[in-house]
Amino acid sequence: MNEKEIGELRRRQRRDRSNITAIYGCYVNDNKEIITQFRQSTGIMPENESDKYFALLRRVFSGGIGKNLIDITFKTSQVASSPEHALLMELRKSGLKDEEKLQELYQKIIDNIQLEGSYVILLGCDSYDVPFKSKDDALQKDASEENYTYLVCAICPVKQTKANLHYVPEEKLFHDGAIQNLVSAPALGFLFPAFDNRSTNIYNALFYTRDIKAGQDQLIEALFNTPVPKPAAEQKKSFEALLSTCLGEECSLDVVQTVHDQLSQRIELHKESKVPEPLMITKEDVKEVLASCGVSDEHMAKFSVDYDEAFGFEAELHPKNIIDNKHFEVKTPDVVIKVDPTRADLVETRIIGGVKYILICADENVEVNGVNIHIGDPEPATV
Repeated sequence: MNEKEIGELRRRQRRDRSNITAIYGCYVNDNKEIITQFRQSTGIMPENESDKYFALLRRVFSGGIGKNLIDITFKTSQVASSPEHALLMELRKSGLKDEEKLQELYQKIIDNIQLEGSYVILLGCDSYDVPFKSKDDALQKDASEENYTYLVCAICPVKQTKANLHYVPEEKLFHDGAIQNLVSAPALGFLFPAFDNRSTNIYNALFYTRDIKAGQDQLIEALFNTPVPKPAAEQKKSFEALLSTCLGEECSLDVVQTVHDQLSQRIELHKESKVPEPLMITKEDVKEVLASCGVSDEHMAKFSVDYDEAFGFEAELHPKNIIDNKHFEVKTPDVVIKVDPTRADLVETRIIGGVKYILICADENVEVNGVNIHIGDPEPATV
């Protein structure tokens, strides 16, 4: 799914736009026990209450593609006969009204989720008459091409508030308030089936995670039984380790800076082009950058092999998962230097008198702890 398709579904998660007639859910305590289950009609609940439910579902469509939103692909054999795919299809077909299948899904999530504390599982089933989109991206609501029926799930931590004084208007006094259990923004969620090319794709799903550092291998395996992609933060660490270990003594400041600059440029150009499909980087793309830096064939060959071992054979990566295009940092055990990525040319490494130095051009204003300092003028050369 691309950003436009995700955005189109995100905008539907509102009381006046969605055909979700009821929110299904269960409240699970920190002992993995279901405290209560519920089915709440969106048509009869107070408007402000339904708005909050839809706001939680809407968050499942937020974040970066490849970081927070992870594409899940089913094999053809799974679509044909796997219990995982069959469960999702049956829940979709019944509009979540199959109680036995609903209980099966709840238990599968509870048994495999890695989430501390209590939480609530929320589910909705929407039926969307997809409007025709003309070449200029204008939607023609009266011309529907197909009906897209999908499930959306949000798994939201429930946090307990402290008992605080609160104001009671009738008495014009403050009194001690009761402890409350408040539902937080979703930590995890999923969409099934995918909305690819603005149509139903039962071969794919979309998994949401708020924390890009935390893996949910067990949950993804239980729900979809598919290979689990590395979390975005782990991809970044793996890529950084690849450059360091594969390039050895050739892993210089210039090489790392060039990789960062060229991938950042691709990200910016892709953004400017407004192409809806996400930008992907291949192993060959990175090798092309390394070759431009003069990296030897020996080290390039090692990078090629280790890349496949780290990410999978000929894997494509989201560039924002492997570099931070908003920051450039030089770090030693005692010093951290943060540089505007567009001015990384101000930093260089040099050996002076046998000692290794990091040099920073300081021709412009220099502050230390917020204080402007003066760097003395160079001494005149003696004859």
